[in-house]
Amino acid sequence: MTTITKNSKGWAAGLLAAVAASLCCITPVLALLGGASGLASSFSWIEPFRPYLIGLTFLVFAFAWYQKLKQQKQVDCDCEAENKKSFWQSRSFLGIVTVVAASLIAFPYYAKTFYPKPQEINVVVVNKTTIQQAVFKIKGMTCESCTQHVNSEISKVKGIISFQTSYENANSTVKFDNSKTSIDSIAAAINSTGYKVVSKTVTNN
Repeated sequence: MTTITKNSKGWAAGLLAAVAASLCCITPVLALLGGASGLASSFSWIEPFRPYLIGLTFLVFAFAWYQKLKQQKQVDCDCEAENKKSFWQSRSFLGIVTVVAASLIAFPYYAKTFYPKPQEINVVVVNKTTIQQAVFKIKGMTCESCTQHVNSEISKVKGIISFQTSYENANSTVKFDNSKTSIDSIAAAINSTGYKVVSKTVTNN
């Protein structure tokens, strides 16, 4: 048991770093699937540390594989000890953990596949003078996963004509019919994700 614990410290630390590096993007998906969308931005503060956590993960697993693959001189062949070697100490298990860690780190790039497609918008515009466009500055978005989450909620608001959300620009540009919805209603939908609307500006009427 002691040997297993000692040998597992390396890959466990690497896996923990990989999980931490991706929490800011995994949390929105888990929150959406669990129906607790307000928790989506709980780990957005981790995003600035993501490059360092990814670097730590790489170094830990590189060292773990070096330790596993390096040639060790053996004075005597202890066949019984070799037979007792557990799966948890094997290259196969280290390989599985490495793949899991890599998948976690790459999560932001495929997270959008877990989100339902935004509801199809079908708005009949009767009076063009009621059409407005507004820009919402949003705090807390860190990756494409966040963008998909915000889009999903905006699409549910009645009267929305079009929208474009960007986590890089920390905003969402929304065109809507103000006879069917309001800026405050759209802001409330965005805030329901856990991300915070810090300002809202009408860009045209």
